Amino acid sequence: MNSPLATQSIEAKLISIKGQQVLIDRDVATLYGVATRDINKAVKNNPDKFPANYTITLNASEKKKVVENFHHLQSLKYAKTNPKAFTEKGLYMLATILKSTQATQTTLLIIETFAKLRALQKTVAAASSTTGNKKNSLLKKSGELMADLLDHDMTETESETTFELNFAVLKLKHTTKRKKE
Repeated sequence: MNSPLATQSIEAKLISIKGQQVLIDRDVATLYGVATRDINKAVKNNPDKFPANYTITLNASEKKKVVENFHHLQSLKYAKTNPKAFTEKGLYMLATILKSTQATQTTLLIIETFAKLRALQKTVAAASSTTGNKKNSLLKKSGELMADLLDHDMTETESETTFELNFAVLKLKHTTKRKKE
């Protein structure tokens, strides 16, 4: 997908809260090219579209933890209200409300990012419980997914990039050769 918005810009903003991958309202607003108040107003004006598992309002300790751990969210330290975090479902629902071209492009990239992350999780889990050629195939697929997530705007070439991840039961190493398009 050709877009000025990179998949990495979405991945970099994903954080884990209460066991879910979420985007903070401020980051959603930046990605969609609107003010944070517009994002929160959309939620307030459409409560039937945002059930409890679509958004999470951070409590004071969660807000403090986010501010401490994510440099790009330092300005939340001084916010008078606690921020909202949008789950994947909440982001999809928000896309039905925000109709700009940038919002549509961003939503498509968010969908792609979450789909790739799910595929990677599934492949790594499957690789950890298989052996032989199937395991090698799954490891290769995992490496390709990681390369796609990390280097989405690159094509294969002669320069070499190596990704190596160590999991408790699995060591994944994949080498790809890519360059910028």
